[in-house]
Amino acid sequence: MSTIAVTGADGFIGSALCELIEQRDAGVVRLVRREVGPGSDRRLIGDLESSTRLCCALKGATALIHLAGRAHVLREESSDPEAEFHRVNVLGTMRLANAAAVTGVRRFVFVGSIGENGNSTEGRRPFTVSDTPAPTDPYALSKLEAEQVLSEFCAKMGLELVIVRPPLVCGPDAVGNLRRLVKLAASGFPLPLGAVRNRRSFIGVRNLSDFLRSCALDPKAAGELFVIAEPDSISTPELLRMFANAMNRPSLLPAVPVGLVRAAARVIGKATEFDKLCGSLEVDASKARKLLGWKPVFSFSEEITRAASAFLRHGNGQ
Repeated sequence: MSTIAVTGADGFIGSALCELIEQRDAGVVRLVRREVGPGSDRRLIGDLESSTRLCCALKGATALIHLAGRAHVLREESSDPEAEFHRVNVLGTMRLANAAAVTGVRRFVFVGSIGENGNSTEGRRPFTVSDTPAPTDPYALSKLEAEQVLSEFCAKMGLELVIVRPPLVCGPDAVGNLRRLVKLAASGFPLPLGAVRNRRSFIGVRNLSDFLRSCALDPKAAGELFVIAEPDSISTPELLRMFANAMNRPSLLPAVPVGLVRAAARVIGKATEFDKLCGSLEVDASKARKLLGWKPVFSFSEEITRAASAFLRHGNGQ
């Protein structure tokens, strides 16, 4: 039986991924950053800085899915954010890859970000695996650099590398922009977004987990790059309505002209946030279907319901 090690195993995606792996036909090794207590089934990897610790943590694993890293930081405290992204997402990833090669891991699945392709598909076709990368922020830049050095290292060491770039991930206890959308929908306040006609790709956390598991185990995935998403794109107003309905909240989305809303956002210094919320970003995941025969296992609407229920259950909807 294959044994899959997962970094970031206690995180939003990692916990869903480990649960799914355990339910299927593989063993799982949960790799976490923080100190673990006696008898825990977690293995400590800290900040990916100790090669000895990483080697110990990876013993017995045949494949590795690397989720951990420094993501978008809402309240930046570092005096040099770009250097910090590089330290964790590039140098830390390389130490992990070296430990994987030393301990006999055969496959390294690296989870990047669709932001490596760019931040918008406004006026163009959806992103594909053949696009020239065009990252626009330090996080996406660090993920791309990690991919580049990993590709060279894995080719030299005979380690099978699979790269996966997902868009915004939806599910219970989601973080970042998805959580902001849930909070907006839960507020019940009028949001002047009814005239927005954007198209955005998402992926449910369990469908992403299922795909990552396939990438760790399917021989056809070795050496490949994938962009992944749900089959259908939806608009931001549609998503807000889905969340509101799932929480039994009113969905008040007056159709204010988009230009006026964008201008107002610019005046209050929120133009970037508006573009992220209401711009288009679509992903063409046809390669995953054609090469691996993969298709979503879980419905996206069910993931919306699970995310909304978790938000209310944890007291965030009051």
